[in-house]
Amino acid sequence: MFLAVLLFIVGLVLLIKGGDWFVDGATGIAHRFHVPELIVGATVVSIGTTLPEVMVSATSALSGHGEIAYGNAIGSIICNTALIAAITLAVRPGPIDSKTLKTPVLFFFGSAAIYVVNAYVTGYFSRTIGLVLLAIFCIYMFVTIRHGLKNPDEVNAEHEDAEQNSGSMAREIILLVLGAALIAVGANLLVDNGTLIAQALGVPESVIALTFVALGTSLPELVTAITSLAKGHGALSLGNVIGANIFNLVLVSGVSVTLAPFKVPVSSTLFGQNASLVLDIPVMLSVMALLTVPALVGKKLSRWQGIVLLCIYAAFCTIQFVM
Repeated sequence: MFLAVLLFIVGLVLLIKGGDWFVDGATGIAHRFHVPELIVGATVVSIGTTLPEVMVSATSALSGHGEIAYGNAIGSIICNTALIAAITLAVRPGPIDSKTLKTPVLFFFGSAAIYVVNAYVTGYFSRTIGLVLLAIFCIYMFVTIRHGLKNPDEVNAEHEDAEQNSGSMAREIILLVLGAALIAVGANLLVDNGTLIAQALGVPESVIALTFVALGTSLPELVTAITSLAKGHGALSLGNVIGANIFNLVLVSGVSVTLAPFKVPVSSTLFGQNASLVLDIPVMLSVMALLTVPALVGKKLSRWQGIVLLCIYAAFCTIQFVM
């Protein structure tokens, strides 16, 4: 147990430093090419911080633990939205570019529609569905990057001289790569040893997947969000969360299902029904709607959204432990 706790702390330290380097590299590249931070957050940063989910879910699916791959994707989306984005909103709410936000939101709910219909109608995630999800991922990356290059952020131009003087392009790329590597290693240490600690305390595997594993693999997003806020890059933080949620649906789920198809797991029941269909998926859709709809309509994010989302996350975790 002592070794597990020690490695857990080491993983946390690696995550913090990796998140710091990753944000520095990503924002530096964004300013250099005048690309909006929201776009960078929704693509490059999101891929880097979603690597732990990809590795954990793929490994779980291949080893026959489809419930962990399934629960990790859904749990990470709920954690990203109701904990990480909620903290961002509670600390620093503000205006948002609804036009830039519209594309990621449409992709998320479009992908979610395919995911949900498949879960409720067939109850089985086939290799074909996995390939469809991966195709959506490729389309999303193409559309997002194309839009970002066509609509450079004029605000970033103000930082051009400062960024050019502060370091080279090579340095920013090295920071990006090293940051992603530290995030991946740190998250693996955190998840592996966090799971061992949880099992030693007698926590069920289904709860581990939706809470401990989901939180562990979402820690890169949390670290990136906090680091971005501290450095004054709130747009990067929000873009990272939304982009990571899309990737959890289409990349994480797509890779794990393509490698090893599995049925929708029935780890626990609620009101006599599969708890995943009654609680987990509805909560996932609800928290994303609560985060994005007011932003699209009112063109700003409010502190009340963050507070409500945090309450929902606390209630969700509590229910998982008492079921």
